[in-house]
Amino acid sequence: MSHGVPNRNWSYPTAIKFGVGRISELADHAKSIGLTKPLLVTDKALASLPITAEALSVLDAAGLGRAVFSEVDPNPNERNMIDGIAAFLAGGHDGVICFGGGSALDLGKMIALMAHQRKDLSVWDLEDVDDWFTRADGDKIAPILAVPTTAGTGSEVGRAGVLTNSETHKKKIIFHPKLMPAITLCDPALTVGMPKFITAGTGMDALAHCLEAYCSPFYHPMSQGIALEGMRLVFENLALVYKDPTNLMARGHMMSAAAMGAVAFQKGLGAIHSLSHPVGAVYGTHHGTTNAVVMPMVLDYNRAAIEDRINAAAAYLGIKGGFDGFRAAIMALRAELSIPANLTAMGVKPEDLDMLTDMALEDPSCGGNPIEMTKQNTRALFDACM
Repeated sequence: MSHGVPNRNWSYPTAIKFGVGRISELADHAKSIGLTKPLLVTDKALASLPITAEALSVLDAAGLGRAVFSEVDPNPNERNMIDGIAAFLAGGHDGVICFGGGSALDLGKMIALMAHQRKDLSVWDLEDVDDWFTRADGDKIAPILAVPTTAGTGSEVGRAGVLTNSETHKKKIIFHPKLMPAITLCDPALTVGMPKFITAGTGMDALAHCLEAYCSPFYHPMSQGIALEGMRLVFENLALVYKDPTNLMARGHMMSAAAMGAVAFQKGLGAIHSLSHPVGAVYGTHHGTTNAVVMPMVLDYNRAAIEDRINAAAAYLGIKGGFDGFRAAIMALRAELSIPANLTAMGVKPEDLDMLTDMALEDPSCGGNPIEMTKQNTRALFDACM
């Protein structure tokens, strides 16, 4: 135990090494999956921070080098991937350590996926549609080790990555079963230095994953239970870490909630994500913050289909007043975290709403929404979010 935070090894849905200070084990875990010359993929902001230097020193001391690729945009695109693959091949690397928030985790996975595939295979051929993933040679995917430094996307326990097409500005979910990291190292101490708005936005992303999975109409009782407990951890801990970034116990609970959200959304996502993906792709907004902005309006939009389910969740979470109490709790949490009031405050322009509506209806997340999304009701939802 460190700072009261449990030190545990889990094997669901992959090998997870959870505990404060466990970044010191990074080289041992890298070697255990066969890495001798890993490329650490991180983002521009993290590249110069002490936690990254510490991770590189751990690798270097064990003879694994200190190679870094950090040309990763906040919404990573295929140009970042091409540059990363060039660095991977030029350095003769044999695996990827994804180190950072969702952007670095997703891009690191894309580099590992595409570095050794045949030249005529485009990453866009591997979108999460039907069995498109079978177009790739799974045996050529480089080993992946994930080290999250935020508590939000849960990409460290996922089999996909989000990549933005730099020409169309559309976000695509790229899927392959072997994109699941072989080992995930969750050290809550790595999240202490997050800027407050990133703590807020990533935490609300975890809540959005749990909430949408919980409300999705598909049958997946395992995800349902995980989603409910994930929501509890966010409601009880996100405001705590926002007020006191050094609260390691609460940081640990948020790190768990993030992983749980990504496990839960195997059950499906919905309108929160199908609205925020196009807004993020067009305007470059922070994904989790955008989710938080549209969350109450999407609850209203789905109310007829989810009221009983939200009433049950509110009872479990100790929130009085059923659906209305639950919505009020989300509004109160948004206020505590200084989340923008609406999409107008995030810079979204009314003249773009028709285009954003079309993009939202193309997003795969809309298929998991409890109420069918149409051009008419989705445009009305965007209006409500302004």
